Amino acid sequence: MKIYLKQVFLLIPLLVLTSCFDILDKVNIKADGSGEYSLILNASKSKTRLASISKMETINGKKVPKKAEIETKIYEAARIFKSVPGISNVKTSMDFDNYIIKLSCNFKKIENINAGLEQLKAKNILGKMVPTQIYRQSSDKKTFTRNKINTFKSDYEKLSKADKEVFNEAKYTSILQFENIIKSQSNSSYLMSPNKKALKLDGNILDFILQKKQIQNNIILQ
Repeated sequence: MKIYLKQVFLLIPLLVLTSCFDILDKVNIKADGSGEYSLILNASKSKTRLASISKMETINGKKVPKKAEIETKIYEAARIFKSVPGISNVKTSMDFDNYIIKLSCNFKKIENINAGLEQLKAKNILGKMVPTQIYRQSSDKKTFTRNKINTFKSDYEKLSKADKEVFNEAKYTSILQFENIIKSQSNSSYLMSPNKKALKLDGNILDFILQKKQIQNNIILQ
């Protein structure tokens, strides 16, 4: 089955029309396993181009979504997250001048986020290529895991040249913050903060699609 880019970023349809955007996900974990999660989609580097595109009906054969359609998707994502047990304080913000959109929430355990993402996929808010079973934690064993995700290399190779170009300058950053000190990790691509309480992974989205960079990490906390 052919996979189109819109199946990846149904949450923010305008992002499929530009290759210059950033995705940031951030997790802040307390010692008891609860914490805060946020997802930020930032296309401010392309705001001039997007402002022009937003006035068009179609581009490259794709329908250009209107502001109201994007807002509907975001509000629906927030409503779905609010319905997931263990998730609370769901907030959204939308800056259509700079094309920055944020979804954040609190959770009782990190697996609640997996469940929330799974619900977004089930309701067609997220596309089929977006992984959902991302995190796992054991507070008793003091371990935190970024699970290995499937490769999308074969799906990427089936895309047209124009669709592939959407990924050329797209960036992804993951930040993991902990209340406890990090004792060890299995993936040296994650940079550790000086206080040993945070990890950062970033790179081109294409590197993760082609698995030139791995997201998987097994973290042991003190």
